[in-house]
Amino acid sequence: MNALPAQEIKRRGIAAVDDVIDKGDVHVIRNNQPQYVVMSEERYEALIAAEQEAYYGRVMASLKEAKAGKVKKFKTSGDLLKAIEAGEDG
Repeated sequence: MNALPAQEIKRRGIAAVDDVIDKGDVHVIRNNQPQYVVMSEERYEALIAAEQEAYYGRVMASLKEAKAGKVKKFKTSGDLLKAIEAGEDG
């Protein structure tokens, strides 16, 4: 984990990040705790693409279950909440 104190960024500016970003994501430490992560644009785009792919996969799986009749419908949100509380599988 690349760690960089926030105070170092305050003192040196973005040059402090530039010095370590080529080694990977940079965890900015504030009050002795990781508070932020700085990453390259390439890494950010990869994360966004992976998130969108996972979302698409979940939607497709849900549609497949609905078409297969594996979906239980409830008349009201209250009925749904009762089923959840009772631990019923849809």
